[in-house]
Amino acid sequence: MELTRPTELKALLERHGLQLARRFGQHFLVDRNHLDKIIAAAALTLDDTVLEIGPGAGVLTRELAKHAGSVVSIELDRNLPAVLAEVMVEFDNWRLIEADALKYDWSMLGATKVVANIPYNITSPLIVKMLEHRPVFSSITLLVQKEVADRAKATPDSGTYGSLSVFMQFYATVSVPANVPRNAFFPPPKVESAILHLTPHAMPPVDVPSPEAFFAVSRAAFGQRRKVLLGALSHGMDRPRDEILAALEKASVDPQRRAETLHLDEIAAIARALFSRPME
Repeated sequence: MELTRPTELKALLERHGLQLARRFGQHFLVDRNHLDKIIAAAALTLDDTVLEIGPGAGVLTRELAKHAGSVVSIELDRNLPAVLAEVMVEFDNWRLIEADALKYDWSMLGATKVVANIPYNITSPLIVKMLEHRPVFSSITLLVQKEVADRAKATPDSGTYGSLSVFMQFYATVSVPANVPRNAFFPPPKVESAILHLTPHAMPPVDVPSPEAFFAVSRAAFGQRRKVLLGALSHGMDRPRDEILAALEKASVDPQRRAETLHLDEIAAIARALFSRPME
């Protein structure tokens, strides 16, 4: 079975009387070259248990089962288990969980890595859950919208740098092994895509009182992007203006700068100045 051939994939779906569901953001990767790039980026071994979210028709799932010790796929669309059962019949190291990945407790799966062509309509909440999930996965390799990958790896003052950049870089080392064109999918999506690879940090990469304190500052700063830091933090953190000014001076950060210019260590310095001990 070669599902990277669109005609074969289409025939598979038709055998099961299925049409793609736009509400689930279903676009199946059918380009062998980019499929191989995902597997290479994930660096799978037989010691790995892979969590896959949104297996769809099993195009990526088959490759994961060939390279990993075991694969657990979570699928919400109730029409797809019969398709997956046919596609994965030869693999005894794979199992399917029919559930909403955003609501499912992953902690009992024992997964060491995440590899997935995730539904684009729930990309951000899924990534947040993956990076905040404990125990931390050793790596996360995802097919995402190129815009998300660009924001993930963005640097201060780059135009795409924002709160998502800060969040991902606080929790993980970010790399983008390859961009993926629209014609690599069936059916083609309206946006360009990219392979996003995340290696979660064992410890925060900057000195913070707590992650909560760090993100309290980040949220306030980026929540009022048109304002300079003094105004944004005073408004977003509900702190007196003179207290915010004193914290910025202690952190050696110009109060007239804007959020999109801040490096992670500067956000951390502001958090240390405002929160001398971990937040309750």
